Amino acid sequence: MTGLRLPPDAGPQAPADELAGQDGFTDPEHGAPAARGPGGPRLGVTGWLRWGWRQLTSMRTALVLLFLLAAGSVPGSVLPQEGTNPAGVDQYYASHPFVAQILGRLSLFNVFGAPWFAAIYLLLFASLLGCVLPRTLRLAGSARQPPPKAPRNLSRLPFAASYTTALAPEAALQAAAQVLSGKRFRVRAGPGWVAAEKGYLREAGNLLFHIALLGCLVSIGLGGLFGYKADRLLVAGTSFSDTVTALDEFHPGRLVSPADLQPFTVALDNFSASYVTSGPLTGQPAAFNAAIRYSATPQGPVHRYTLAVNHPLVVDGVRVFLIGHGYAPTFRVTDGTGHVVFAGAVPFIPVETSGLTSEGAIKVPDADPEQLGFVGLFLPTAVDVGGRLESAFPAPLRPMVSLISYAGNLGMNSGPPQSVYSLNTAGLHRLPIAPQALAPGQSIKLPNGLGTLTYTGYQQWISLAITYDPGQLPALTSGIAVLAGLLLSFLVRRRRVFVRAEAAPSGGTVVSLGGLTRSDAAGGFEDEFSGLAAEISAQHRPPDTGPPGPGPSGRGRSGPGPSARGPSDPGPRDPGPPPGPGPSGPGPPGRGRSGPGPPGRGPSDPGPPDPHPSDGE
Repeated sequence: MTGLRLPPDAGPQAPADELAGQDGFTDPEHGAPAARGPGGPRLGVTGWLRWGWRQLTSMRTALVLLFLLAAGSVPGSVLPQEGTNPAGVDQYYASHPFVAQILGRLSLFNVFGAPWFAAIYLLLFASLLGCVLPRTLRLAGSARQPPPKAPRNLSRLPFAASYTTALAPEAALQAAAQVLSGKRFRVRAGPGWVAAEKGYLREAGNLLFHIALLGCLVSIGLGGLFGYKADRLLVAGTSFSDTVTALDEFHPGRLVSPADLQPFTVALDNFSASYVTSGPLTGQPAAFNAAIRYSATPQGPVHRYTLAVNHPLVVDGVRVFLIGHGYAPTFRVTDGTGHVVFAGAVPFIPVETSGLTSEGAIKVPDADPEQLGFVGLFLPTAVDVGGRLESAFPAPLRPMVSLISYAGNLGMNSGPPQSVYSLNTAGLHRLPIAPQALAPGQSIKLPNGLGTLTYTGYQQWISLAITYDPGQLPALTSGIAVLAGLLLSFLVRRRRVFVRAEAAPSGGTVVSLGGLTRSDAAGGFEDEFSGLAAEISAQHRPPDTGPPGPGPSGRGRSGPGPSARGPSDPGPRDPGPPPGPGPSGPGPPGRGRSGPGPPGRGPSDPGPPDPHPSDGE
């Protein structure tokens, strides 16, 4: 059968070097400038530009830039950013003033808008673009390029075999070409040889990977330029429109204006939450559901939707996610003149998750004679633990509030902006009244005739994350294409098979086969080449002959075909001397002999051996 070996007189690189001169089967080192002697001409401006471009588009530079891009993104994930958490940046400056000054000068509080991050991004984009364009041109050329001419000495290839056949050289080559064409090889024939090549999808996979990676960068840039993110806290029974003034936080892309926002509206009818009531996971959330109504346009039809975690509302290309919830206790405040100056729900922000204890502030700027302010806690399931109120469960089983009262100047008409969830007590004085735990319907009377506060109940609120990213779908498609390109690059092998046929001096045809693969780290081409050699040799075997038998080896290997005849191949007939009489009498010619005289050959007599055995088995 076929003997596959690496010939001792040819190193592993010799066939590749030989074929590289024909059509560039092995890619040259990309990006290395041509060497010149110390006395050579100076590069000049054009030469330096060409050298710089080659360095930029080299694989090493692309990997370095990709690493820098990943490393530069780390501070943007660890440190608070001005675009998404300005309060966190202010807090960082207050806690670490010296370090914050250094980080601010390095733009680490605005990483994704920093000039150095944009430079890395653009250089990586240019590097990939310079790599993809030449590959595209080379792939377009190789897609139409036929296989190269077969080398003269196929035994130097990593995989080689030879045998003899009774077919003429032209018929042997035609049969080999048919077998290779049936295996979807690209076939080229010449005088005395056939060349076949397969595995063009490997280069297509490399190209797809680079193009898809370039598409990922374009998609990310597209989302950063034309997308936006926003947050909105929505109390049950209220609604909002997707406008800048109606959003709590708004982070637009660099090319987004307020007029680019989609004009949808969302209203929250009610919110329900269920929690685990027993076992080690007691108090953990089980399900959140928000019943909402929305319309894509101000005058458009109203639709109903149940918003849940990981089930966002998609309206006009915008995704609305449910990311949190809490409680908004409702109050009624009457000032010293007897007028109701405040009535409504005030969102309190959770400060712990096990019982959902929440903090909040109530500001009454219209009270008379003094402005009023209150800060305190909302406890969904209030219990007394050692004289201290705590919430034992996140569901509102025993909702109560505890407030501290202030009066004076709230400072809302001047000074820096204030948070609606906290109270600036710089211009206020605390009223001489002890904090009281109020159940729904209970009130506290303020001293000095300043009025009354009544706790009337509670509502629930939800926190919505609103995102519009036009590059999200292209980024997903590009990511899938990156994986597809890698799979093609790893699984597809570029391989070539060559066949030569020439007339043997002793008659018949000597068929030589050779195989070469560009990369076969996972193995498999040896078996493929062995199978091809077996199929080609089977096509070259006459129909009335059996399988090849063992014979003398040629150059240390045996061929796949019937080059040395076995028991079923009698070889050429020798007429021999005429039959003569034996001791038992004359025997008819063509019959088996019964004595030791000259043989009369019969069916079981193979005759003398072939004086010219071929280089086969």
